[in-house]
Amino acid sequence: MGRLLLVYRLAARDLRRRPAEAALLLLAITAATTTLTLGLVLHGATSKPYQSTRNATAGPDVVARADPPPVGGRSADLAALKALAHAQGVTRHSGPYPVTHVTLGAHRQTAAVQVEGRDTASASVDQPKLTQGSWVRNGGVVVEAAFADAFDVHTGDTITLNHRSFRIVGVAVTAAMPPYPFTTWLSAPGGAQDHAVHPGLIWLTRADARNLAQQTASLSYVLNLKLADPAGAPEFVKEHTPTSPVGHELKPPPGLESWQEIGQQAANLVRNEQRVLLVGSWLLGLLALASIAVLVGSRMADQLRRVGLLKAVGGTPRLVASVLLAEYLVLALLGAAAGLTLGRLAAPLLTDPGAGLVGSTGAVPFTLAKIALVTVVALGVAAVATFVPAVRASRTSTLLALADSARPPRRRAWLITLSARLPVPLLLALRVAARRPRRVLLCTVSVAITVSGIIAALAAQAQLHAQHASGSSGLADPRTDRLNQVLLLITVMLIAQAAVNAIFVTWATVLDTKHSSALARALGATPQQVSAGLSAAQILPALAGAILGIPGGIKLIAAVSPSATTTPPTWWILTTVLGTVLVMAGLTAIPARISARRPIAPILQSELA
Repeated sequence: MGRLLLVYRLAARDLRRRPAEAALLLLAITAATTTLTLGLVLHGATSKPYQSTRNATAGPDVVARADPPPVGGRSADLAALKALAHAQGVTRHSGPYPVTHVTLGAHRQTAAVQVEGRDTASASVDQPKLTQGSWVRNGGVVVEAAFADAFDVHTGDTITLNHRSFRIVGVAVTAAMPPYPFTTWLSAPGGAQDHAVHPGLIWLTRADARNLAQQTASLSYVLNLKLADPAGAPEFVKEHTPTSPVGHELKPPPGLESWQEIGQQAANLVRNEQRVLLVGSWLLGLLALASIAVLVGSRMADQLRRVGLLKAVGGTPRLVASVLLAEYLVLALLGAAAGLTLGRLAAPLLTDPGAGLVGSTGAVPFTLAKIALVTVVALGVAAVATFVPAVRASRTSTLLALADSARPPRRRAWLITLSARLPVPLLLALRVAARRPRRVLLCTVSVAITVSGIIAALAAQAQLHAQHASGSSGLADPRTDRLNQVLLLITVMLIAQAAVNAIFVTWATVLDTKHSSALARALGATPQQVSAGLSAAQILPALAGAILGIPGGIKLIAAVSPSATTTPPTWWILTTVLGTVLVMAGLTAIPARISARRPIAPILQSELA
């Protein structure tokens, strides 16, 4: 029989003997590789829809705006804006168009909106493409598609703008501004920004827009420019943006924005999802690493005699290590294949550009490089977690492995002194934890990773709520809905993986301490005290990990979203820590209680027990 065939048969038989453990590990690796796949394929997913929208709407290369000064009652610098239409490199333009801010009311809701006055004739630059109805006319309003979708208004509905009634005659998309709710770059009347958090965008005729303005001086103006070299739009913006500050008493210079910047803002939703998924995939990968390491360790405690038998019949240390590595590498390959498949199937659900853009993302960018990266990560996680325990098992003495004897504990004077006066459960917990410091550290790190992910998700949730509360309407925010779904998915997978880790760690501890636990019961400890001690040995590191996860989660969300970080409410954090400890107690109590009820006589019959 060839060596490869032997390794295959031994690994396959071992996996068949423990299908539940194999299934849990497969799920752990699949979860990590699925999120990693999603994070990789979302890169650049909205570039095609925005480009399609630019083509369909004759999108501008540069959008310029002129706002009135915040004080002084002066009007916007319209002359400077018009001068840009004749700047070198400009081939076409449309506008300037008047822009003001009003309050829209419909369906017993109100929202702050930007009103842009347009001509009834089509423009050569930035002519919004209608997805419903017709273009603006006197008394008729056209609503930006993403805002119409969020506000649930349609062609034919009647709305109020500053308490004046208008009829919706059309719904359209534009490439001159990012879709709702990202159209935040225009100032409110008087230069204030308090209405610019979640503004919608609507188009009226020029006359209707001016009539809605409180006074002519409060109007802003927008100019759309087409350049001979669209790729040079950022340089054009830089060249025509003054570097010196302007005092409040003067008219602010026009502000410019390139189409590349607008495209980046339009892709912000999917880009945020990509960041969350990439971070979540690494967190899940670390937890999968911990799961495999703990499971391999527990199997070594449970299969030490099998390792001895393999070596007794002629198996070399290399063969023993190869069998153990083969088991988990096979699971890693299966998990990578499942993760790639699920990621490819789920990607279209997250790459939807929304109602504010036309076209689709097309085929999901699923390249050989990304497939190879996901596969290598899965195999790397399995190899790193398995290598050290496999080598340690292969070097175990054959006689010691066949005896299946208890490992003599290391005596530490300070530990004996510290634990001597503690209650029996805490005494047992402290000595169990001290006997396996690496496993305690692994449990602490596992819980810290999980709590960091949960705190980061709560911080992102608090940030989204804060942004939503600062707006002037109670509209649903597409960013909040989509990101909430992704964050919820990552959080659920982190919690599930941490729960699996807790069970693995406890069961590994049960197997490793079966002799010492039986001896403690023989000396008078009750099954309840033994099970409580085993649970406490995991709860104490879990508490430490939960506390360490608080700053870890805050730093994690700061790394993902450095521009604005909101700390979750204190009671959210305390509930997370307390819930972690309680969940850990519940998960560890079951295997600990099962172990404590086993008969002690067969266990104590082992040599050196």
